[in-house]
Amino acid sequence: MKQPSKEWKETILPTEEQIFQKYSEPFRQLQRKKNSMYGKGRGLHRKQLLALKATFEVLKDIPAHAKFGLFAKPNKYDATIRLSNGGMDKKSDSVPDIRGFSIKVNDVKGDGALGKKTSSQDFLLINHAIFSLPDFESFINLVLALGEGMPSLIKYLFQKYGFLGGFKKIGETAKTMGKPFTSFATENFHSAAPISCGPYAVKVRLNPSKKPNGKKAGKDWAEDFSKHLAEGELSFDFQLQFFVDPLQTPIEDPTVEWPEAETPFVTVGRLTIPIQNVDLTNASTFALEVENSKFDPWNALLDHKPLGQIMRARKHYYFQSQQERS
Repeated sequence: MKQPSKEWKETILPTEEQIFQKYSEPFRQLQRKKNSMYGKGRGLHRKQLLALKATFEVLKDIPAHAKFGLFAKPNKYDATIRLSNGGMDKKSDSVPDIRGFSIKVNDVKGDGALGKKTSSQDFLLINHAIFSLPDFESFINLVLALGEGMPSLIKYLFQKYGFLGGFKKIGETAKTMGKPFTSFATENFHSAAPISCGPYAVKVRLNPSKKPNGKKAGKDWAEDFSKHLAEGELSFDFQLQFFVDPLQTPIEDPTVEWPEAETPFVTVGRLTIPIQNVDLTNASTFALEVENSKFDPWNALLDHKPLGQIMRARKHYYFQSQQERS
């Protein structure tokens, strides 16, 4: 096991901003196309499954190297949760997809990652420990192709990787999208890409106290979650995994899973979702407020600034997505 290191660094390509700008308009047009189908909504993670109220507690006995930003001192905050599917479409939950677990910790005060004061801290997590592609350009091309439908995706993969490579990538994409999923109440969720924790760099994991019971959850993730919640409040350990060296814990390559044997997760907080009236239709005032609110990895304290190219791209594209649904 290695000690957390402050010797991390970001590597920003000289053409990075040009790459971000190149795909800005195609992404905007695809979002507008989906808006015309479903009404105004997010570019990704469009389908809200549930809006929930929660508490986020920063624990007392945590390592000194974790005591920065939100985790500087013990405290308890109100939090807002948005559970979602990952795609651009509002498809049935039975369709393979990435699942999103977004947390907004409220009543936080401090300098923000975007250069202004912030009153909340957002964490956007998915049910994957890593991203499937190493850089933003590969990722956005896949998103754009997938957003146009399966024929467009298959065409893109064959053009990009050739005949044999295309078949391989189709299999990899299907495996990523179709990763077995038990429940929002029993799965780990991850930041996949790193953020800072003061002078350190970390990845985030949300680890549920409730474990899968072997039963099939069905095809409605919101209803499944509400059944778990009806049995009692749900709690999740909020954990940080620290950068130790550039090879094992790279900042810029989100396809590398940081090894727990060298950098184990440290529990620094606890998210608790109490029993509450759950609106499965997302039509209540609260559910609509959550749907209309902004969940953004860059809505963060300066001590928790997002890191790496994928995160830097998200700063541009989340802002653009927010403008398109305002």
